[in-house]
Amino acid sequence: MTDTTATVTSPTAGTSALVALDIDGTLLGTDMTVPAVTVQAVKEVRRSGHHVVLASGRSLVGVLPVARQLGIDQGWVVASNGAVVARVGRALPGGYRLEKVHSFDVEPVVRLARAAIPTVQVGVEEIGWGYRVNRLFERGLVNGQQRRVSDTELWNVPAARVILRADGVLALREPLRALGVTPSPAGPDWVDVTPRCLSKATALERVRERIGVDPGSTVAVGDGVNDLEMLAWAARGVAMGHAPADVIDAAGEVTGTVEEHGVVAVLRTLR
Repeated sequence: MTDTTATVTSPTAGTSALVALDIDGTLLGTDMTVPAVTVQAVKEVRRSGHHVVLASGRSLVGVLPVARQLGIDQGWVVASNGAVVARVGRALPGGYRLEKVHSFDVEPVVRLARAAIPTVQVGVEEIGWGYRVNRLFERGLVNGQQRRVSDTELWNVPAARVILRADGVLALREPLRALGVTPSPAGPDWVDVTPRCLSKATALERVRERIGVDPGSTVAVGDGVNDLEMLAWAARGVAMGHAPADVIDAAGEVTGTVEEHGVVAVLRTLR
């Protein structure tokens, strides 16, 4: 395990790197804003010719404002734990274009969750807008707007991501996998559900191939269980200092915590 306060090997001089950054707990702290020092570090990395790609469990409507805070007005973003890949561009309608969306049949997931935990809170993502929900989520828990609907309206069209929230919901991970979907814990009472065999890593590999970055010039920084595949995918995977033990163990390096601006220490090695 390497501490990023030491000298760290960067991608080969003269080559462009793909730098994948998680959002919550990596770029954003508890105040939900990107510190000025982080904004500056991202700008300098991009000015050096590297590709900064936000990779988040958030929906696209939650990723785009962070991209704007960072000054990323041209490039790529990965949302919904890899189910959504979008191009960001000043000239594009709404500032983005969907490049790839993976979706799945929501009905079996909702039926399973409701049968196991009748009080489960369900949110079905509507890309670029918000969520259809069976019960409104408290302010700040989801991005975008919410529309309360019946169970049948939750599953009337395929979706890229479903949120399941309830005490004991983590016990549903194996039954959900048996349905052929990917459950990703996002807290003690929260599971994100996406299509089979998807992760931030699968989406980032798609982006890497599109922009022509060498696999050895990939960097990823994250702090959550949903970052495990991304950290393993990157040639240089870095865990934030406050990450859970299994995330730290899976990473090649550890940087400072979000309060210590750990991501900035990593970005400064890429100039």
